[in-house]
Amino acid sequence: MADLQALSTLEPAGSESPKAPAPSPLPLAVVRALRPRQWTKNAAVLAPLVFAHKALEPSLALRAIVATVAFCLLSSAVYVFNDLADRDHDRLHPTKRFRPIASGEVGTGLAIGLGLALGASGLAAFWFLGTPAFFGALGYLGLQVAYTGLLKRLVILDVIAIGTGFVVRVATGALAIDVPISNWLYLCTFLLSLFLGFSKRRAELALLDKEAASHRANLSELSLPLLDQLISVVTASTVVSYALYTMSEETVRKFGTDNLKFTIPFVVFGIFRYLYLIYRRNEGGSPEKLLLSDVPLLVDIALFTAIVGAVLYL
Repeated sequence: MADLQALSTLEPAGSESPKAPAPSPLPLAVVRALRPRQWTKNAAVLAPLVFAHKALEPSLALRAIVATVAFCLLSSAVYVFNDLADRDHDRLHPTKRFRPIASGEVGTGLAIGLGLALGASGLAAFWFLGTPAFFGALGYLGLQVAYTGLLKRLVILDVIAIGTGFVVRVATGALAIDVPISNWLYLCTFLLSLFLGFSKRRAELALLDKEAASHRANLSELSLPLLDQLISVVTASTVVSYALYTMSEETVRKFGTDNLKFTIPFVVFGIFRYLYLIYRRNEGGSPEKLLLSDVPLLVDIALFTAIVGAVLYL
């Protein structure tokens, strides 16, 4: 499914085959099956609140937080059902074989019940937020079904589906608080997610090498030089699009200042740091892991957030 298969953990190329971890107690295994690290992706739901200049309105902030939590529930449901569908295949993968469902730590019956409960809870929360947000959530689930059934087998379109998944998150966040989604926000979200998606494919190809096609069939149609070109294109497009957004007449008029341009160096550093981790440390397989563990990236994100907050709200 689009976002979850795009962002699963991989070990760096050339590393030794990872050893099996000790079996987890059942509650911990269940938590691991939910992939809480990947909930960081759902922060995209909050973007419309921040960039619509509504973050200081308590009622809208609460709705945006509820939508973010609901997306965490839905995405975890997607992860569980995806792992159920792929458990036999995952057992042949160097790292995915340690996932709780593939390893047998979480049984099939428990996994089905868990996935249904998570999905129902997430949809119920979106129903509370209103019909537009509810249909946005249904659109997200529909995209995941389409990805699993067809799109993940189609080279390049699989990564575009990943990017669309992030756009749906942002759009649903806007629907939850009833604000229009900026064309700039749509464009930057889509391009950044393509950057992460192609980086993930590169990490898979570098890690699995000749065995890549046996784990993901469409990897046989890719090569490292091709992926390097695709990454270069979306990297440049992302940086230029964000820079143009910060200095556009629409943005300056909306916020009454062009000071958002001072966040450009932090966006550039963040992307370049990620490229450094991909090419020099072979760490492109798990964006959520890097975002939570790489100190320079954490500092950069914190400074970017602080400057955005100061420019938009002080």
